[in-house]
Amino acid sequence: MSRPDVDRLLLPDAEADVRPSPQGIAARRALLAHPVVLMVGIVLASVNMRAALASVSPLVSDISASFGLSSTASSLVTSVPVLFLGLGALVAPWLARRFGTEPVLLFALLLLAVGILVRVAPSAVALYGGGVLVGTAIALLNVLMPGLIKRDFPDRAASMTSVYTGAMIAGATVVAASSVPLEKAFGDSWEASLAVWSLLAVLAAVAWLPQVLIARGRTGHEVRVTSGAAASGSTGTGGAAASASPGRSVWRSALAWQVTFFMGLQSLWSYVLIAWMPTIFTDHGMSRSTAGVIFAFNNLIQVAGAFAVPLLAGRMRSQRPLIVLVTSLVAAGYVGLMVAPVSGAWLWAGVLGIGQGGAVGLALTLIVLRSGDARTAARLSGMAQTVGYLLAAIGPFAAGAVHQATGGWTVPIALVLGVCAAALAVGLFAARDRTV
Repeated sequence: MSRPDVDRLLLPDAEADVRPSPQGIAARRALLAHPVVLMVGIVLASVNMRAALASVSPLVSDISASFGLSSTASSLVTSVPVLFLGLGALVAPWLARRFGTEPVLLFALLLLAVGILVRVAPSAVALYGGGVLVGTAIALLNVLMPGLIKRDFPDRAASMTSVYTGAMIAGATVVAASSVPLEKAFGDSWEASLAVWSLLAVLAAVAWLPQVLIARGRTGHEVRVTSGAAASGSTGTGGAAASASPGRSVWRSALAWQVTFFMGLQSLWSYVLIAWMPTIFTDHGMSRSTAGVIFAFNNLIQVAGAFAVPLLAGRMRSQRPLIVLVTSLVAAGYVGLMVAPVSGAWLWAGVLGIGQGGAVGLALTLIVLRSGDARTAARLSGMAQTVGYLLAAIGPFAAGAVHQATGGWTVPIALVLGVCAAALAVGLFAARDRTV
């Protein structure tokens, strides 16, 4: 597949199976007439896509102490949102087709703000219930933001991808570094430290409101695209053309499952780190402030891998060397956390960050490269995100449970190394030069 073909398929669109109405096309043109408003909305929404998850990890010990939670119960604080990243991905395309992308994104940001506030209520039930809302909201953002960028910036999808992924990682970095200092500034209140990030979601919602108002009443769709309509070509500037016949279901494709499992396994090792990296450091004697800063550095360095690996992948017929590279980096970083977690903390955080960023970028690129057309890419993206995040939700919970049972981090890390081996095996199949 040539580079132009990759660029056309980049960022699968949640609305790929529907044709926009003339009013919908007019609405999109009106939105594009206000590029500053659109760009501000995209950046602020992207900043929120990891912030609510990254804010919890440096504070998990205080949260656990406040409610008297075991390591297993504490792991659910991060596992529950990840679980609903997968479940929320199931409904996101339907909501976008039914109500339009802009209103659903606005709803997601407001839901995120509410979920963050519910999560800090003085109740363990609210702690987990807020996680459900947070995970669902982020799932909607995860699924719909790439499609919106593909829809509104079809000729600049790659550059806009850098903007939105960069903003997402920058948000996680700032939040991770700020959580403990904010807690201290608010009188050792972890609740206030978490709650303050609801303001970030509200700010992003305010930025999306003009776009919703511009498109109000004009974001409808025509009938779902049929195979005949799909073959007829483009829907114009307002939407992605679905250009292939339905073909067989991606759920029946061995290659699709290989791509999906690689997505899920690399997500699993990342969410284990999101949940437990600062705790691993503090359990070995590091201060919470330093652990939070190193965790933020880990998030920041992911930009390098996320930027470089997809560019390399798009220029290779087989991505097997990249599969070996990213899994080896992650495995090496985890081994470092096992043998010298404090003395080599910065090194391991950097190695893991490059591997994590490269792996997620490669997983998303494989969805595109293994898809022969835009409709398949959209469906494979939905499958990979749904199953992948459901699989990833096991990671933080299992790591916490094994840590509680063994009293240390050696066995949990060894199990994640097994995940790396599985990701390497399935990734080598997913990286073959063929399409679903």
